[in-house]
Amino acid sequence: MFAYTIRRILMLIPVLIGMSLIVFFLIRAIPGDPAQIILGQQASQQAVAQLRDTLGLDEPWYVQYFIYMKDLLTGDLGNSIRTHAPISEEIWPYFAATLELSLFAMFIAVFIGVNAGIISAWFQNSWFDYVAMLLALIGVSMPIFWLGLMEQWALAVEWRIFPTSGRESILDPVNSITNLYVIDTIIQGRFDQLQTVFKHLTLPGVALATIPMAIIARMTRSSMLEVMRSDYIRTARAKGLRMFWVVYKHSLKNAFIPVLTVIGLQMGLLLGGAILTETIFSWPGIGRYIYDAIGFRDYPVIQSGILIIALVFVTINLLVDLLYAAIDPRIKYQ
Repeated sequence: MFAYTIRRILMLIPVLIGMSLIVFFLIRAIPGDPAQIILGQQASQQAVAQLRDTLGLDEPWYVQYFIYMKDLLTGDLGNSIRTHAPISEEIWPYFAATLELSLFAMFIAVFIGVNAGIISAWFQNSWFDYVAMLLALIGVSMPIFWLGLMEQWALAVEWRIFPTSGRESILDPVNSITNLYVIDTIIQGRFDQLQTVFKHLTLPGVALATIPMAIIARMTRSSMLEVMRSDYIRTARAKGLRMFWVVYKHSLKNAFIPVLTVIGLQMGLLLGGAILTETIFSWPGIGRYIYDAIGFRDYPVIQSGILIIALVFVTINLLVDLLYAAIDPRIKYQ
């Protein structure tokens, strides 16, 4: 297991280098001059040329890439062209906001999706099975931006149960320590603020969880149906074990491998694909951060943001592979 883990970690290096090359060339294919955008259309050519020289944009592409990789290996993500702040310090609050939202959405998706899939398989062809799979089909097909707007209209505007946008109350802001507001409020013992933070998380979290929830429910049902037809499950039921223990202790453990794969992939997609949800709910996440950087041609921010998302994505896939052996002892990594 240890040797396999080391090999997989070493395999991440060429993946991340390839990702950095792809991002490096793609963002430079975006039309527009960053120096011209920063200074405005009324700036003189001399001022634009001077800023290009200061930012190193006049250097050949391979020189720019070498400088970027050299700084990256030392932990320096560079400075934002737009704000001039170090990206390594500036990006964490945005990434923490997306991480908190994604974890909350994935908790909802896994809890509801897995249990809905189990009950649908348990009572196959029942009314619950038909309703759950119909809702799962609707959840996969429903546009997130439409669902987010409907949530805001119904639950924030009409009924005023939840706030419409943002991460915290304007009147009582969270004293940030880790930039993960749930953890920060618990550390400080501010459970009144914790309640407010969860209210702000609910609407975007539910909107973001809809598609993963539907996919997990369908995958769980399919996998559970296959396992529940196995001989050892029939033997366990013949021995008189309660159906609850047969389903949750024996069937689920053996059916969870494909479900875990889907959960890992969906978690990676949530971290990188929450930009629509973040835009609708004014959530200050990394998706919005990168989107704004694209508008300003802020190359260092775009490169660093996408590279961090790629690193998280491949790390989640590595953890999922390692969890296979923990869930199923028949899987051995030599």
